[in-house]
Amino acid sequence: MALRRVLGLGAALGRRSCSSEPPLPPDFVASLRAVVGAPNVSTAVAVREQHGHDESMHACAPPDAVVWPQSVGQVQELAALCYRCRVPMVPFGTGTGLEGGVNAVQGGVCFDLSRMDAIAELSLEDFSVAVEPGVTRKALNSHLRGTGLWFPVDPGADASLCGMAATGASGTNAVRYGTMRPNVLNLRVVLPDGCLLHTAGPGRQPRKRAAGYDLTSLFVGSEGTLGFLTQATLRLHPLPEAAAVTTAAFPSVRAAVACTVQVLQAAVPVARIEFLDEVMVGACSRFSKMELPVAATLLLELHGSRHGLAEQQRQTEEIVRLNGGSGLAWAEEPEERGRLWAMRHSAWYAALALRPSCQGYSTDVCVPISRLPDVVVETKRDLQDSSLTGPMVGHIGDGNFHCLLIFDTQDPDESQRVHAFAQRLGRPALAAGGTCTGEHGVGLGKRGLLLEELGQEGLDTLRSIKAALDPHNLMNPGKVL
Repeated sequence: MALRRVLGLGAALGRRSCSSEPPLPPDFVASLRAVVGAPNVSTAVAVREQHGHDESMHACAPPDAVVWPQSVGQVQELAALCYRCRVPMVPFGTGTGLEGGVNAVQGGVCFDLSRMDAIAELSLEDFSVAVEPGVTRKALNSHLRGTGLWFPVDPGADASLCGMAATGASGTNAVRYGTMRPNVLNLRVVLPDGCLLHTAGPGRQPRKRAAGYDLTSLFVGSEGTLGFLTQATLRLHPLPEAAAVTTAAFPSVRAAVACTVQVLQAAVPVARIEFLDEVMVGACSRFSKMELPVAATLLLELHGSRHGLAEQQRQTEEIVRLNGGSGLAWAEEPEERGRLWAMRHSAWYAALALRPSCQGYSTDVCVPISRLPDVVVETKRDLQDSSLTGPMVGHIGDGNFHCLLIFDTQDPDESQRVHAFAQRLGRPALAAGGTCTGEHGVGLGKRGLLLEELGQEGLDTLRSIKAALDPHNLMNPGKVL
């Protein structure tokens, strides 16, 4: 692929061909089979290729073998075996990441944890539940149906909850309910040598703690580079009594972003506030067969009591109109709300439909709310000046937005412009006091920007932590650092 050649991933990361013979120690595969059984180990090329990439544009980098452990004890045994033989290890959940986090750039063994799918320790009184890596967010919320509780972190994809913890995921509900980080109470981690760690202590799930270093937060967002997250204890939330969704069209991007800032400043308890530029709205309207004005648009959702919701709607409508917004029509029935959010969640596929036979590359930056209007407008101008197809969409309530760059991979010039734009977007975000990634993670593609964001001392501190927990650099090597 042209973008992959531009990024130079194959050469830079020493990637071997997807069809190469597995260079594992003699009898190593037999040892894997002895732990989990022959049906739970594969060295087939097709299986390795499937586990050698995620949803990103990074080139396939297959592991040498794939294993499917079914218990934490098996993960420990497999990790200890790999540690003794100095074989790299790569965790795999659902493969829905966007920064090459599962690509086995140094080969080794891929641990597919999808068959560990227990939901345990559900406490309705404590608002908590423990899940294994095979449990996705939709599966958990289906399990919780009828309890009056839910897990609100929603990155769009039906991702593994432990994978979401590993990447520090967030999504549309983060403005009200937070990202994964504050919603993870404890983690059961298998360290690279096979030892077992409970980051908040075995069986503990306090709502707050001040005992020692915050190990849970250390592993949230570690992208599989420090250990295997084999169980996550999560914070649950009460389902809102009532919810209402509306769309509002604005005369400009700046007006839409300014409205977002004012809604937040007015302390309206908005649950979700999403931004779509006019290109994205047009694409989503056609793809989802909905009729929306082709203009900069906000998609807002309010949660609360039935009585309180009416006041929230009045406040929101007033702010929208002050910023020139129009087209307000509240959807309160689950079917109507679901249709609007299905449109938003299909944005990626709607963007791809703008240029059939082309591919997409999703950027991800996050900036302070005060800088949001200028950065979004500047980014829009850069897209137009670069002659790129890049509809914009974002979780704008917490300053996080994406450009979905759709381009012809067979056109080297366009691919180069995409890569240059992606790098430029990260740097203005950093200059504005933001971050190069709000939710996708660093993975393979943003390691250079991490140095610019943290500085040398910050990066050296991360390397010291990595060396302490993984002295032989076996856990997902080549990622983040």
